[in-house]
Amino acid sequence: MPKEKPELSDAMKKKLGGKTFIKNPIQGTKYTIAISSAKGGVGKSTFATNLALALKKVGCKVGLLDADIYGPSIPKMFDINEKPQSDGQTLSPIIKYDIQCMSIGFLADQQTPMIWRGPMVTSAIKTFTQKVLWKDLDFIIVDMPPGTGDTQLTFSQEIK
Repeated sequence: MPKEKPELSDAMKKKLGGKTFIKNPIQGTKYTIAISSAKGGVGKSTFATNLALALKKVGCKVGLLDADIYGPSIPKMFDINEKPQSDGQTLSPIIKYDIQCMSIGFLADQQTPMIWRGPMVTSAIKTFTQKVLWKDLDFIIVDMPPGTGDTQLTFSQEIK
């Protein structure tokens, strides 16, 4: 395996023509890749999981954030049944396959439906972006819920 970090290809750099990417304000991370679609059941979680594993395989430090508050799937896909550690102020991501993972599914009972209104969803997303101790990540892959609701709006405002 090559030790170099992935970069944009020359062709892609030319297409972007001098545009630069804004550094991610999620502390402990460099770049965010959000996997999103207006429709559910199209493979967002599968793609996010496989992308995280592929980036890890080529030597990147990767985090996987399950932002689907109403239907988290990363706990099941990664077979994680534990709760994240907390010091009362911050949460530590759970590490599986050398990937740092966080999901609302780690914090709530899987049998309990999430019936949250906008402010609670906003609070959860802000917790994931501001109070999780992501450690020295090259990429954080965000598995978004379907649609264009509170989660998407809050997330896009948080990572300007």
